[in-house]
This record gives sequence, structure tokens and C-alpha cells, in this order.
Amino acid sequence: MTIAVETFAIHPLEVGRMENFVYIIQDYSTNHVAIVDPGWEVDKLLRFCENHCFEISQVLLTHSHYDHVNNLDELLSHCHAEVHLLEAEANFWGKRSEMFRLHQDNDSIFLGKTEIKIWHTPGHTPGSACFHLGDSLLTGDTLFVSGCGRCDLAGGDPKQMFYSLQRLRNNCPPETIIYPGHNYGITPFSTMEEQISHNPFLQFDTLDDFIEYRLYGHR
Repeated sequence: MTIAVETFAIHPLEVGRMENFVYIIQDYSTNHVAIVDPGWEVDKLLRFCENHCFEISQVLLTHSHYDHVNNLDELLSHCHAEVHLLEAEANFWGKRSEMFRLHQDNDSIFLGKTEIKIWHTPGHTPGSACFHLGDSLLTGDTLFVSGCGRCDLAGGDPKQMFYSLQRLRNNCPPETIIYPGHNYGITPFSTMEEQISHNPFLQFDTLDDFIEYRLYGHR
């Protein structure tokens, strides 16, 4: 399913054995694209871009877990693209490259005429990010359809996850379309309105109750 709006389109590709989504953001004014989380099946990704005459100019990373970045170096061997991630995640990852462009919370990234805001949403990792453009939010492993990212892996923090989810719930209009990092829900994509109504991790008003449920009540 491709989502198209006035200045850009989002093309999701499901890849790999962990039901990952790689997203291709297309800017209509230039036909340049940004690849979000290049994990798995880089040949499929490159073939899609070639078939649509897309030029890969940017890579956006929601976080640095292996299943989201394992094809990054191979992808970069086929294109000259800037890699955008939060500085906090680069520090956690410990990887450095001259291709990296490190960001802070609320920085803007421009893909042609398409503005992409990078939001710092720690909890799954210290530098996890969501990418906001138009009425769309690419949430990586911060927010899933009817779920959220684990906080018991290296770098995870349920307290930070609680406040990150509160930020998304309080700052995204109801019609915002949620594009998660994995196809783990009953539908691949959703809206913030639907998630506020049905996602159990968005129902908590107190930190202690959220932590109890995230760490011990649900996997």
C-alpha cells in the first residue's frame, strides 16, 4: 500500500524473517527518495527503486538494532546517500561514518520539498527516533499497531518509553497515520485515533503501572 499526498509518497516494503518494514519516502519534486531502516533484502529495495526511477539520496535510521541496519553498508555501496540519525543513537551504537548526519530532537531533514521532522523517542534504545512528515509518523520500534517496543534489551528503558508514548499520544492529531517498524498488528498500519482507543500501552496515566505492564504483563 502506497500512501500519496501532495508533495510526497510513502512506499512500504515488508522484508526479512522478523516482519520488518522498510519505507521508501518519495519526494515528487525531485523523485529523490529516503530509505528508512534498510534491514534485509537490499536487492528487493534496489530493484524497487530502479523500476520506479528513484534516486536514493538519504537514509533515515529510527534506531541501530541489527534488524533495522544490517543492510546499511551494502545499500551505501550502491548509492551516495547521507545517513540521518540522532546523535544519542550514534553514541549508543558506537558506529561512526563520514556519511552520518547527526541530529537533535525536533531537527528538520529536507528531501527536496518534503520536510521531515525527527523526534527523539527513547525507550527501546537511548536514541530511538520517529520521523514525522505531513499526517504520517514513522515510528520504528517505539510504537507498533497495538503494541510498543521492548524495553528489556540493551539500552531499553521503560520510564523513557512511557514518556515517549505520552508525547506521541498528546502531540499527534487523531488522523495521523502510524507506520511501525514491524508488521506485528492485526493491520500493518493504523491511525493515532485507533491506537489511542485500542493500544494497551497508550492507556496508562501513571508511570508505575506502565512499567509493571511493559516489563511483566506483556511481551
